[in-house]
Amino acid sequence: MRWESLSVEVTMENTRRDFLKTAVSAGAAPLIVPSRAWGANDRPVYGLIGTGNRGGGLHKAFQKIGAQCGALCDVYEPYLKAAAADTPAGVKTYVDYHDLLAQPGLDFIVIATPDHHHAPMLFDALAARKDVYQEKPLSLTLEQSGQMIAAVRKSNQIVQIGMQRRSMSFVREAKRMVDDGALGRISMVKAMWNWHFTLPLDTSPLAGTLDWDRFQGSAPHRPIEPARFRWWRGFWDYSGGNMTDQGTHLMDVVQWMTNSGPPLSAVCQGRVTNATGLEVPNIFSAVFEYPDFLATWTLDYRSTYDFDWSITLMGEEATMVLDRRGLRLYRDPGAAGAPWSQKVSSEPVKQIPETDPPEAHQQNFLDCIRARKEPNCPIEVAAVAVAGPHMANLAFKEERKIRRDADGTIR
Repeated sequence: MRWESLSVEVTMENTRRDFLKTAVSAGAAPLIVPSRAWGANDRPVYGLIGTGNRGGGLHKAFQKIGAQCGALCDVYEPYLKAAAADTPAGVKTYVDYHDLLAQPGLDFIVIATPDHHHAPMLFDALAARKDVYQEKPLSLTLEQSGQMIAAVRKSNQIVQIGMQRRSMSFVREAKRMVDDGALGRISMVKAMWNWHFTLPLDTSPLAGTLDWDRFQGSAPHRPIEPARFRWWRGFWDYSGGNMTDQGTHLMDVVQWMTNSGPPLSAVCQGRVTNATGLEVPNIFSAVFEYPDFLATWTLDYRSTYDFDWSITLMGEEATMVLDRRGLRLYRDPGAAGAPWSQKVSSEPVKQIPETDPPEAHQQNFLDCIRARKEPNCPIEVAAVAVAGPHMANLAFKEERKIRRDADGTIR
């Protein structure tokens, strides 16, 4: 697969153009030096930074597949206590993640924090010479994406970004089918996610102790607001919203299937509906322009219709639908003849169910830190995946079409 360039020599002063104009081929991985020799029965030891909802899930997953927890860190006391209860007695706990990184004996770090912490925590983990499993989205901005690539490629560490579809066998089979021409020429791809969240935001006092200053980190400092902690993804200070959160999953698959880099342009409309106090839209529709096709990315967090995620790839020969149930392929009857209703079948000609264990992506990471090889979602893949959603957020905020020139300039 060919990716548009993502520089390995990006400096901390990188611009959007620097990030989007240069290339690292997915097949040209650098030599990764073993951090230690692994025995057949060795259990890699990890430290977990961020023990909330997603972090708690990863905590259980890594222990289930044979890793050992050596340290836990969170700025919120109840989360930390809950994670410690799911860990063998004696695990060390921290409020400051720097203290966790200084603990000897950790083989890898799991980062499951709000988006604005991803870049600084990755930099510090790499400086501590730790392998890293980091949750998506990769970055808070396009500039950070370039900086994070540079840091990883200047190290000898294995870094996996938590984009699980890269390790789903039915998605990998879909990639093979598309590459073999099963769909013919693709003209349109539709990515969608529907959930129904009950809001407005909870502004009541938090139970337990929160280190508010550490939670804010590099974000603008504000007086404590419990709603900002409870639903941090609803605020621009801490995330790119659901545009980058779920969008990095889906747009990665779109671009993987179509062998494309980031989009040429993005537009986006969105709104906050029945969610008093929220900053980022909980309903939006974005359109991305690629050289050979268009892609839409829509999200509605006020409806359960067509529940969860789906990606529809529409080709001249067939249409493929990917969702939480697996893969379905529908033949296109062609342009000749009418009426259409008599020619179009609602029955798929091929189906592949989702059968992978939920820990498949974490297992791939463990396999790769043992073998010192690139994982299914290296950092360049994650950076290209989130580039379009970052462009769409800019389009939404600035109420205009965002374009990417051939040299990578964003305008």
